[in-house]
Amino acid sequence: MRDYLVFQLYGPLAAWGDIAVGETRPSAMTPTKSAVLGLVAAALGLRRPDTARTEAERAEWESRHIALAEGYGMAVRIEALGLPLTDYHTAQVPSSGTGKNRKVFSTRRGELTHGHKSDLNTILSRREYRQDAFYAVAIWARGNSPYTLHELRRALLEPCFMLYLGRKSCPLALPLQPEVKSAEAVEDALASMHLEGILARVAEAGGDAGWTKLYTRFQPSAPLLLWDGDAETRLLPEQTIIRRDATLSRRSWQFTVRDEHQAHLGQGGQL
Repeated sequence: MRDYLVFQLYGPLAAWGDIAVGETRPSAMTPTKSAVLGLVAAALGLRRPDTARTEAERAEWESRHIALAEGYGMAVRIEALGLPLTDYHTAQVPSSGTGKNRKVFSTRRGELTHGHKSDLNTILSRREYRQDAFYAVAIWARGNSPYTLHELRRALLEPCFMLYLGRKSCPLALPLQPEVKSAEAVEDALASMHLEGILARVAEAGGDAGWTKLYTRFQPSAPLLLWDGDAETRLLPEQTIIRRDATLSRRSWQFTVRDEHQAHLGQGGQL
C-alpha cells in the first residue's frame, strides 16, 4: 500500500520537449518527467536558477529543483494521445554577445527594446505539439522527498506561477483536480481518472455532445500506462524504453536517462 498524488492534464495544445537539434523543436508523444515536475515546481514557486540574481541564490534554486527531481516517482495513464501539430515559428531576438559582453534578457520586452532595431535577428524553428491529449498522472514520494504529497496537492490547487503543458503557449484547459489516494498498485490509484467521466460531466454541463462523441474517436483502444521502475504495480511491461528526461541540472538545462516501462490496460484499468 502506498500513497499517491494523482491529477489530470489536458489542454488544446501540449509540448513535451525531446532532444532538439537545429531549428526543429520536437515533442514526445507522452509527458516527460522533467515537464511534469517542472509544472509541480512552478506550482510550488520554485524559480529557475538562470533567473537568480546572485550565485548563492542560483545554487539554492538548483539544489531545490534537483531534490524535487530525485524525490518522486511518476506514472502516467494515457487516455488520449492527441493529434500532432507542427508550427512554423519565427521570432526576432537581439544579438546576445560573447564573453564579458554577453547579455542576458529577463523579459521579452527587454529583448525587443534593447539597442537599435538593426541589431535584431530573426530565428526560425519548427515546433511540434500534441492536440487535445489527455493524461492522468500519479506521483509518489521516495525516501528523500522534500515535500509531502499533501503539500504538493495544496500547491497544485493554488499555484504560485502560471502552469502550462511543456511550453508557455500551452495553458491548461481543465482543472488539475489533485487528490491524495492510498492504493495497492499505481494503476488502482489512477483508475478514477477516466476520460469518459470528464466527457460525461462536460455533456451534463451543457457541452456540445457532438464534440464529445468526436473526441472519443481519438482514444486508444486500451489506455497506456507508463511508470518508473520503483512503481508498485501488478502489470508486466510490454516494453521498456530509455528516456532522457530526468533533470540533472536546471541551471545548465541538462538531463539524464531513466527507464520507463509501458503496458496497455484492459477495461477498468486492469489486465
